[in-house]
This record gives sequence, structure tokens and C-alpha cells, in this order.
Amino acid sequence: MCRILLFLFVSFSFTLNAQSIERIEPSNWWVNMVNSQLQLMVHGEDISQLTPTIIDPRVQLTEIHRTDNPNYLFIDLTLSPELTAGSIEIAFKRDHKTVLTHQYPILSRQAHSKQRQGFSSKDVIYLITPDRFANGDARNDNVAEMAEGLNRSNKGGRHGGDIQGIIDHLDYIKEMGFTQIWLNPVLENNMTEYSYHGYSTTDYYAVDPRLGSNALYQTLSTKAKSQGLGIIMDVILNHIGSEHWWMTDMPSKDWLNQHPQYTGTNHFRESLHDPYAAKADKDLFHKGWFVTTMPDLNQQNPLVTQYLIQNVIWWIETADLSGVRVDTYSYSDKAFLAAWTAAIMQEYPNFNIVGEEWSINPAIVAYWQKDSPRHDNYPTQLPSLMDFPLQEALIHGLKEKESWSSGLIRINQTLANDFLYGDPYNLVTFPDNHDMSRIYTRLDQDVDLVKMALAFFATTRGIPQIFYGTEILMPGSDDHGELRADFPGGWSGDKTNALTGKGLTDKQIEVQQYTKTLLNWRKQSDIVQQGKLTHYNRDDGMYVYFRHLPNTAKKVMVVMNKNAEVKSLNMARFSEVLGNAQRFNARNVMTDESIVINGELTVPKKQTLILEIE
Repeated sequence: MCRILLFLFVSFSFTLNAQSIERIEPSNWWVNMVNSQLQLMVHGEDISQLTPTIIDPRVQLTEIHRTDNPNYLFIDLTLSPELTAGSIEIAFKRDHKTVLTHQYPILSRQAHSKQRQGFSSKDVIYLITPDRFANGDARNDNVAEMAEGLNRSNKGGRHGGDIQGIIDHLDYIKEMGFTQIWLNPVLENNMTEYSYHGYSTTDYYAVDPRLGSNALYQTLSTKAKSQGLGIIMDVILNHIGSEHWWMTDMPSKDWLNQHPQYTGTNHFRESLHDPYAAKADKDLFHKGWFVTTMPDLNQQNPLVTQYLIQNVIWWIETADLSGVRVDTYSYSDKAFLAAWTAAIMQEYPNFNIVGEEWSINPAIVAYWQKDSPRHDNYPTQLPSLMDFPLQEALIHGLKEKESWSSGLIRINQTLANDFLYGDPYNLVTFPDNHDMSRIYTRLDQDVDLVKMALAFFATTRGIPQIFYGTEILMPGSDDHGELRADFPGGWSGDKTNALTGKGLTDKQIEVQQYTKTLLNWRKQSDIVQQGKLTHYNRDDGMYVYFRHLPNTAKKVMVVMNKNAEVKSLNMARFSEVLGNAQRFNARNVMTDESIVINGELTVPKKQTLILEIE
């Protein structure tokens, strides 16, 4: 009998000692957050058999959630305003005996973290695919625990670009006139192939080691900030990668939108607004999977909702972000998106978040923006959207033959829909991005038209975003591997170097310098950054608009002339903005030439003329 009791005692002790915590997410938190609530996801074998307790009077354990998976506990805490930086001891007990303890770190917030200023119309964003910009550290090209290694010969493979490569060339980004950097996702993407793009997250709290580390990402943010550059993080709320660590130990049966067999989304975003749409179509849009390798998160599960809210707040604090871009925005659950945006903006009232709603219908895009008129009472707090309608209008406007219904009228017509938006000046505008053919290709490699497009997006309302390489006429069709080609000069041994100008063609140098002059001027122009937009209906293949501030005599006049010949403008047409004077002193922004306009303005062929008028 004694031997049996001894065996039972040893076995039981072994069970207690063997139990451990594999993860707690988020791994730390901060004092003095606006929202005093914190939910911890605790993962470990049979961890739900234990009961967590906290004896710190400044922390209240308000609720414990157990799911159908015994390997998870979700712990709700309320943090008192009296809590100071340090740690909270969490004891995990069985039968009133402590089995495990964990010291949970509580950090001090950066000064003025709550008041941080998000990106705005004062900024120009440089969009970078990190794997394709510059290889700053060859030691992380292949990482043993990552499924996919370096294969630069494969346009869909990993090429070795990393965060260090971006750090190494912050001076180039600053000197070009950019003020914000949006990186395609940097979080771990441990997929077996095509992992470089980053949109199949396999760990929400870890930077992919082939790009660097959490610490290096923080260093990037710090060094960028010292050069006047903010960091915008690309986040994915709708789905994860099929190799996410959850997939081998799902937190609960309803953590994902599950189906008897693979069921893809119908991509019919209009169903959310269509008064005649069947409920089945609406459900399929946000519950169907994006692709087979991107399992769809069920944000109707409140534990998923809280996890995703806290994750983004954690990264904002950790990496000192100035903005967030949300991938496939409308594919997530509507109620969740309202709660998510409200939580982020409550914590950071001056922050900015831009959602990707890839539709060329302004009504569909505008629906999601805060303060937009809507067909329902949907309580969105989303500040910004990607302006896909204006991007498409510009392409058609420059390429189409002029007629009563085609050509530059497309721009007028699209901007006329701005009444649909809560704040059209807070939309992100762009000539191209990482998912679409590059502007140089779409405009049939017409350099003059590319320069016209760059000038337009730099001077119209909104926040301009430029994709890396657009400034040197990088081509690229719908093939993602092609349009996300390596930035020349980012790799040792590159024969062409866009960072120094070595090997660039005359046309590439011309457009790079044009972009640099344009953006650095914009950086200093309060009128373009903040001024009201007034435009005139296109006429004779020309489109004219003004940016102007109240109580300021100076105006910025922009004239787009897509004709293959020089044109003249009668300035009397613009008296509403300029007054009745016929003689004006002006400066050509791009040439720094002073000119006198006396009644008529001569506009060069196939150019966007930008004038500062006194």
C-alpha cells in the first residue's frame, strides 16, 4: 500500500511540475491606458484545469473564460489608475495550491502616447514591400525554423530584403520628400511558399525573422522618427495563414469561420449595402475564406475581437506607430470592425487608420468612413480609406480620348462624389500599389503621362501614397512577382542603383528628380497640405484646379494639359478663385521660374503645370 501511495504522489507531483505556460498574449501591457480592461490569452497543456489568482490590490481579476479546448485560459483584468510600472504576479492554482506563477510585465507609456499624431494630408507615404527593397543583413536570408528560404531567381520567392535594408536607406526616403513609410506586413509568415508578401500571418506578436526582429522593427521606428518619418503598419484582421500556430491547437471550435468543406468568399462587397441582397450572400462575403491558405477568423467570437483589438494597440505602443493600414477591410464582420475602430480611436484620438475597400464605386468606399452619410446607422470610427475610385478615374482620364463622357471628365465626375465621404481630404490617394499593375505600365510607358499622374496625386485633395520604384519608372503587370520586383541597388552587386543613380536611364533620372522636387515642395506647402480644393470642369483636354486657404492671398493653380500641343487658358474663367485682376505674378513650382500672367496662360503640352500665384 505504501508503494502504491508513493507512486501516486510521485505521479501527481510530476503532473504539476510538468504543466507549463507556453504563451501569454499580449506578452506585456502598459500603465495609464484609456481602457483599463485587459484580456490575457494563456496557452499551455491543460492550462484550463488551473485557476488564476492575483493578490495585487491594484489589479482586479474580473472574469475567467474557458473554451472547449483545455489548453487555453482567457483572463479578464481591470487595471487601476494607481498601477505603476513593474510586474503583476499571476498564480495558477489547483485545489488551492499554486502550481505555476508568472510575472506579467507592466511598462510605462511613452510621453504623450495617447496624443500621438497619425499620418495626415501633410504627409506623403512611401509604400515598400520589405522583401523586395534592400537586403541589409544577409545573415537572415535563410532561417532554420522558417519553411521557405532564399530563392531570388523565383519571382514569387523570397529575395532577402529586410528591415535593416530599409534602415540603411532612410536617408534616401527622406531626401525624396516622403514623410511616412507603409511597409507591407512584417509579421511572421511561416508558409511553405509565396511567403514574402506577408499577408498570411502565422504569429501576430512576432516580426518574421527573415525580415529582422521585434527589436529591429522598434529600431526602424526610432531611427525613422529621428528623420521625420513615421511608420504605418499593415495589419490583417480578416484571416491568418494556414500555418499559424493556432491551426495545430485551435483556441476554440468557433475561432474560425468553419464550413463542412472549403468555402471561399464571393468577394461581393456590394451585398453588405444591397437592399435586395440575400442574407446568404452577405454571410458568404465575410464568412467565406479569402483563399485556401488563409483561414477566415470569426470576429463574432468576442475572444477573437478582443485579441485583435489588443494586438494592434500593443504594436502601436511597442513600435511607436503613426498609423495602421487594414488589409481587406470590409471582409471582416461589420460589428467587429465598428468595435475595433472605436477601441483604437478611443485610445489614440489623433491617430489614423486607413482601410482597404477595393471598389471603384465611391458609395461603397465612403460607407466605411467616419461621419459619412449612410443608408443605416452603422457606428464606424474609421478615419480613412484607400481612394480606389480616384486612382481608376485618373488612369482613364489620361488614357482615353477626350469626349463628352470620357477623358479628364472622369476626374471631375469622381471628385463630384466627394459629398459621400465624411472627410474626403483624409483619403489616401495613389497612382498604384503592391496589388495592381504599376502606373508606368498602365500608362503604356509614357513618361509624360506618368509625371502628370504624380503631379496630380501630389496636389489634389487627400494623402498621397507612392509605391517604391514608381519614382524610377519600374514596370509591372498584374503578375505580383513582377510588379513587386527588387528595387535596383538594394542588393550587393546590382548593376543599377536607384539609390545613387548609377546605371539609371535618362528617363528614370528625370522622373526620380521630378518626384523629388515635387514632394519636397509639397512638404513645405501648407496650401496643398491643408487648402480647400476648387476645380473647374475640364475643357479642351485640360483640367484646372486650385488649392487655397482662407485669408491667404497665395493660391496654388494646377493645370493638366494632356494634349500633344501647347494650349492657352483665358484666366478670366477663374475669377471666382483669383478675383477680377488680369495680371498675376506666379512661380512655376517645378522649374522655380518666375512668370507674369497677363490675361492668358500658356500651358506646355502633356504636362501638369503647378503655379504658386500671388
